[in-house]
Amino acid sequence: MSGNEELSGYKGLALETLKKIEAEIGDLIRITKGNQTYEGILIPRSEYGDDKHVVIKLRSGYNIGVQITPETCIEKVGKGEKPAFVAPPLPEQNPALPKVAIISTGGTIASRVDYRTGAVRPALSASDLYSVIPELANVARIDAQILSSVLSENITPTHWMEMAKAAVKKIEKGVDGVVIAHGTDTIGYSAAALSFALQNLPVPVIVVGSQRSADRPSSDAALNLSGAVLAAAKSPFAEVAVAMHETVSDTSIAIHRGTRVRKCHTSRRDAFKSVNAQPIAKVENNNLTMLTEDYRKRDPARKPIVKPNFNEKVALIKFYPGLNPAVINWHVENGYKAIVLEGTGLGHVGKYCFNAVKEAVEKNVIVAMASQCLWGRVNMNVYDTGRDLQALGVIPLEDMLAETATVKLMWILGQTSDTEEAKRLLKTNIAGELSQRTPYEETSPQ
Repeated sequence: MSGNEELSGYKGLALETLKKIEAEIGDLIRITKGNQTYEGILIPRSEYGDDKHVVIKLRSGYNIGVQITPETCIEKVGKGEKPAFVAPPLPEQNPALPKVAIISTGGTIASRVDYRTGAVRPALSASDLYSVIPELANVARIDAQILSSVLSENITPTHWMEMAKAAVKKIEKGVDGVVIAHGTDTIGYSAAALSFALQNLPVPVIVVGSQRSADRPSSDAALNLSGAVLAAAKSPFAEVAVAMHETVSDTSIAIHRGTRVRKCHTSRRDAFKSVNAQPIAKVENNNLTMLTEDYRKRDPARKPIVKPNFNEKVALIKFYPGLNPAVINWHVENGYKAIVLEGTGLGHVGKYCFNAVKEAVEKNVIVAMASQCLWGRVNMNVYDTGRDLQALGVIPLEDMLAETATVKLMWILGQTSDTEEAKRLLKTNIAGELSQRTPYEETSPQ
């Protein structure tokens, strides 16, 4: 860093150039380079950047970096203020509208750019998000709570427990729905966890995230949150679901069942897909349309049951050619109670893993098989490898996602220490996580 608080992140040539014109963060700067002229607000730089670029925010809202060369002319056009987020006052709430609790756990939907590092960090509270999306005042009365401020890669089963308990507290106070703001990277795990931990729900619990932070012009945060709140307030179902962009355009929000959703792209706004199932609903033009008749109906008279305990001694092991079976042995030796093998195709691992699998089962460790393939289902009766693995005691997981299966076993083993009862629950459809028949699709969703 430069050590100059007025020019945060600038150093070397860029710092000296800005000092010469007595510029500070927030000033209006004009940069002329050849035949091109750029004018915008001087903004901080990442401390990890080079010393040859000046970054300004254009009137369009986009940021550009301009390299300083001998022909570059930089002028200070006007005095400004350092950029900062200031939430406008909360809009008035209509007492006739449904009441929705927004519980913020962090993630990109509750984040903004940290100009010190150039990365995204947790910053905005749930109430901040509400205040900058005034349209929500026409959908529901909002009860906002900050539960945590955690990027989703730092979420653990302890956080799932806290989310479940917080959601039930809000439901018991009479809200018509709950929205949980969450980072996208592990949103599928948390949605699955809540699907098992929150039972007998009277109202929906909608988990929502965003691929791009709220202070970016291309952010999907506002539309995702609006869709989630509408679904929580007005949908006829009472389940855990995930609300995210259906397409790359700002046209509709898909509502995915919490045990069936997976992030399938690193950065696209339509990154989330329902796997081996269709979304249960969609929000378009401020209207919610149900896409299936297979759902648990909303019933405000129903009393929620929370079973928030999880046992973290469950492993997800991805098979690959040459996997050292000692990886399986290590988990058994270190007290793991269950292992989900993410096998190839219909549910296979190499024969050189069989002894390790056999030893695990003999030591009362539950070993289950999911597929690395996104679509389709495990069928361990087709080839000898699958039949042999079943003979060793491996449990096929039908069309359950490997991530969902891992979370489900953590939850099951948080409820019972009886291995046979745990196996029975694993094969029982509790929250729409598995089906007896996978719908046929001519092409896999893109």
